Amino acid sequence: MIRIALAGCGGWGKNLARNLAELGALDLIVDPAPQAAELAGTLGVRHAAALDAALDDPAIDAIAVATPAATHVEVATSALHAGKHVYVEKPIALSIDEGEELKLLAESRGLTLMVGHLLQYHPVFQTLLALSRDAELGRISFIGSNRLNFGLLRSEENVAWSFAPHDISMVLALAGRRPLRVMANGQDILQAGIPDIATLRLDFGDGLISEIRASWLHPEKEQKLVVVGDAAMAVFSDREVWDRKLQLFRNEVLWDGSRPKAQPGTAEYVAIPPGEPLKAEMQHFIDCVARDESPRTDADEAIAVLAVLQAAQQSMDADGLWISL
Repeated sequence: MIRIALAGCGGWGKNLARNLAELGALDLIVDPAPQAAELAGTLGVRHAAALDAALDDPAIDAIAVATPAATHVEVATSALHAGKHVYVEKPIALSIDEGEELKLLAESRGLTLMVGHLLQYHPVFQTLLALSRDAELGRISFIGSNRLNFGLLRSEENVAWSFAPHDISMVLALAGRRPLRVMANGQDILQAGIPDIATLRLDFGDGLISEIRASWLHPEKEQKLVVVGDAAMAVFSDREVWDRKLQLFRNEVLWDGSRPKAQPGTAEYVAIPPGEPLKAEMQHFIDCVARDESPRTDADEAIAVLAVLQAAQQSMDADGLWISL
């Protein structure tokens, strides 16, 4: 069994700890907070205040990094230098250069480097991705994603960096490539220079457009992905109950001479066996380490997401200009 140390046990780290413990892989929690020591005791694993306890322990195979985003590179670099496989929460880094350095370091040492783009491991998204690749939706022309909520306000990063990585990851997986250019707008309402609302637009250059909306100042929580194809349309609503999370619409556009006419078709919910995305993600990391396989969300995938985020930031800083990738 792969033995994993968790670095960082805040709000999301607790979820990682629970899932890793349930999979029998969690050995050590590293976090100076008293609550971390208490959780370690509850889960029956060891606790340490400093990362060196994990880095210097030959029994630890891998380190899962759930520390603040600004520390991801430092912690992941230390872990890789110590010969540990690394799972790091999104984003992999705050610049493409740093992401590339982590990738090269992991490759040079023959170590697994996986990034936590959670929704890639959601059974509903995996079903949607399979439908798109099997041409069930036909030619896709639009992918829209909304990630809206009230709360989770940050001072160290804006809403695009905090909310949009998961959506960008899904869009790139559905598109199968990077966009050619990115445009973004942001509104900083609460804190100067830190947008609370952001809209990203991705142009793939062949008729495929994507729009991602992110806000932590929205009165209702919404997590919705819409995919428009010429054979069918799909809606992944993660706030719905499980058996209503993925819906297919067999809509058509008919032409009367030069005039398009909407022809609503049948709508159906897609049956998908339930499963916890985070547990599936952690199992995937364990399997990749054990089998020496490349993760689904490896460094290349994470850097592609980072490239879009960086272009979006440049666009927001330039009042919404298109930025080429």
